[in-house]
Amino acid sequence: MNEVNITVTVNGTTITANAKPEMNLLRFLRSQGIFDVKCGCEMGDCGTCTVVLNGKSVKSCVTLAAQADGSSVWTNKGLGVVDALTKKLQKAFVEHGSIQCGFCTPGMIIAGKVYLKQGGTPDREQIKKAISGNLCRCTGYKKIVDAIYDVAEQMQE
Repeated sequence: MNEVNITVTVNGTTITANAKPEMNLLRFLRSQGIFDVKCGCEMGDCGTCTVVLNGKSVKSCVTLAAQADGSSVWTNKGLGVVDALTKKLQKAFVEHGSIQCGFCTPGMIIAGKVYLKQGGTPDREQIKKAISGNLCRCTGYKKIVDAIYDVAEQMQE
């Protein structure tokens, strides 16, 4: 099958490459050496592959690379360099012991960032809903919710 030419700005850097029409964004990013986007279930269930695509949190494993053509994509690593809110969340995750194996962390931080950026408040139930598309097998979620809650409180002060 023919390949399509895709141009995506990832973490501020423009990438142009060919991809098969059926290639998902996760595989495209990893083929370009962007390995901080984790590969989990590849069915849209776990959230480890979550990225910010044009300001929205998406699971890159169920998003076609061609759908991202002409778009802006940010990963947790890239956001941590340029975005103050992501830096606060990353710090809070460390301070609250929200990281055990670290596999779910990028997706959880991105879900938390999008929740807060969209006006999220220090409301544990709403935070749980915001991260509900992301699975964690280690922490039991309490510490993750605590970290996001802490940053939400800081934002209201």
